[in-house]
Amino acid sequence: MLKKSLAVLCLCLAPVSAQAMPAVGDMVGTNPEEATAALAKAGCTVKEFEAEDGKIEAKCTDAQNKLWEVYIDPKSGKVTNVKNED
Repeated sequence: MLKKSLAVLCLCLAPVSAQAMPAVGDMVGTNPEEATAALAKAGCTVKEFEAEDGKIEAKCTDAQNKLWEVYIDPKSGKVTNVKNED
């Protein structure tokens, strides 16, 4: 019974883990095309980019249509912060 429950739980969580948001330290790139593609692969659909406090801010939505702000270091292309704006 326990094995069956664990198998069902794993199958239920698989789609969620496949659509995880980008994490701090993830490499997404330094230009809009690379960053848009990398963020989309991580489950974040980019709506716009802005410059903010020396970082690139990507405003995007996840699969549940929640608004996120992903901050990217313009020199390294790495995510420095992720904020939920809903």
